[in-house]
Amino acid sequence: MAQITFTRPDGKECSGFYIEPPAGNRAPGLVVIQEWWGLNDQIKGVAQRFVTHGYRVLVPDLYRGKATVEAKEAEHLMGNLNFADAAGQDVRGAVQHLKKSSAQVGITGFCMGGALTLLSAVFVPEADAAAAWYGFPPLEYIDASTIKIPLLGHFATEDAYFPIAQVDELEKKLKAAGVRYTFHRYNAQHAFANDMPKGPDVKAKYDDAAATQAWQRTLAFFGHHLGVAAHA
Repeated sequence: MAQITFTRPDGKECSGFYIEPPAGNRAPGLVVIQEWWGLNDQIKGVAQRFVTHGYRVLVPDLYRGKATVEAKEAEHLMGNLNFADAAGQDVRGAVQHLKKSSAQVGITGFCMGGALTLLSAVFVPEADAAAAWYGFPPLEYIDASTIKIPLLGHFATEDAYFPIAQVDELEKKLKAAGVRYTFHRYNAQHAFANDMPKGPDVKAKYDDAAATQAWQRTLAFFGHHLGVAAHA
């Protein structure tokens, strides 16, 4: 594992956490997008988990070295993030970097990263598949007609931050544009796949059963579209 620097489409540089499997730099790639906490140990663990399934992974550092365990600080960091720039430049640059040697590259993200995953499906034409976990941007930001890749979505019915009713509206938009998508709903709360301890002011709860099922579905999805067989 290493901290690397890659070039964005606009020529600026962005750093990120990179790790690859024994197959090396020709293995299918994944860009993993952080939650609002930043590029912390939890998201690095997610990257490592994908690597054990045969992917090379790059996590772009959207906050430029900043991370926090405090919800108010995380909200502040997320509020200062330019989402269009993050998706169209940082994430796209990361995908382009992996594409230099990987034939297939996917995108996945959690919470804030889930919203950015859906935006990246709009702004990153080089991607081959995308899986969003319990997050979506304002729906008016999604031009579904530009999405040409398959999408997978995991959403919580009891999500206090991303209302499940808006997922229904998002589905209508994707369906009308003919986007290939599969959305799953879980009887769980926000961030149900993140087992990191959270403060009392965070309305989120880890759910092992939902997390396990979502991971199985994600690995099967990327296995089908990126060419790595899913395994336990």
